[in-house]
Amino acid sequence: MAEWKVFALASAFFAGLTAVLAKTGLQNIPSGFATFIRTIVILIFLFLIVTAKNEWQSFSSLNKHSLLFLILSGIATGLSWLCYFKALQAGPASLVAPIDKLSIVFAVFLSIIFLGESLCLAQWIGIALITSGAIIIICK
Repeated sequence: MAEWKVFALASAFFAGLTAVLAKTGLQNIPSGFATFIRTIVILIFLFLIVTAKNEWQSFSSLNKHSLLFLILSGIATGLSWLCYFKALQAGPASLVAPIDKLSIVFAVFLSIIFLGESLCLAQWIGIALITSGAIIIICK
C-alpha cells in the first residue's frame, strides 16, 4: 500500500477517535473553551514533533504565497473545530461525525474548482456513495 494511503487511513482513524474522545470530554465545558484546550495540546504535541524531527526553519524563509494559504488553512481548521465541538456538544457523535465527513465531498468539489483536479467515473460514484451514506445515517 502506498505510504500516503497508510497516512490517510491513520488520519481517518484518529479523526473517528477524536469524535468519541471529544464527545466524552465536552461534558459541562463550553465548546469554545474545549476547542482552546485541544488547540493547546496540539501546539505542544507539534512543537515536540517538529523539534524531534529537526524541522524548524525561519518564518522569513517561507514563501509568502505558501504562508498566506497555510494561515487561511489554519483559520478554516479553527472554524471547523469550533463548529465540530459545538455540534458534538449538542448532538450524538454517531450522527455528527458522518455529517462532518461530508468534508470529503466539499474537498473534492473545491479541488475540482480551485485546483483543476478531475475524477473518473468510479470516483464520482464513490463521492455519490459517501454523500448518500451520510444522508442515510443522519435521517431518522
